[in-house]
Amino acid sequence: MSGTSETPLSEAMNRLWAKYLPQMEERVATLRNATESLANGSLDPTEQQKAANDAHKLAGVLGTFGLKEGTDLAREAESLYERTLVEIRPLSARLAAIAAELQEMITSRK
Repeated sequence: MSGTSETPLSEAMNRLWAKYLPQMEERVATLRNATESLANGSLDPTEQQKAANDAHKLAGVLGTFGLKEGTDLAREAESLYERTLVEIRPLSARLAAIAAELQEMITSRK
């Protein structure tokens, strides 16, 4: 025996985490890219909608893994990206912070 006391459920959750990790990282990258585009003044509506959609998906998957703070952050990003460009332009620093926090959360869970 390896000395770990993981239950079958925690083992299954760890396998699911590993399976969905690339998608989660890709979605965080979408948020980071959208934030950069927003800061540069080049965020287009398609990229903005993709960021909102990916934030929504992140909120769900992070909640599945018990990462309530990650869910809350992703929901905040989704809500912000659903606003008009004029409304979110001043919030680019907050969106960048959210993306960085989500990246750290996902990386530290690996």
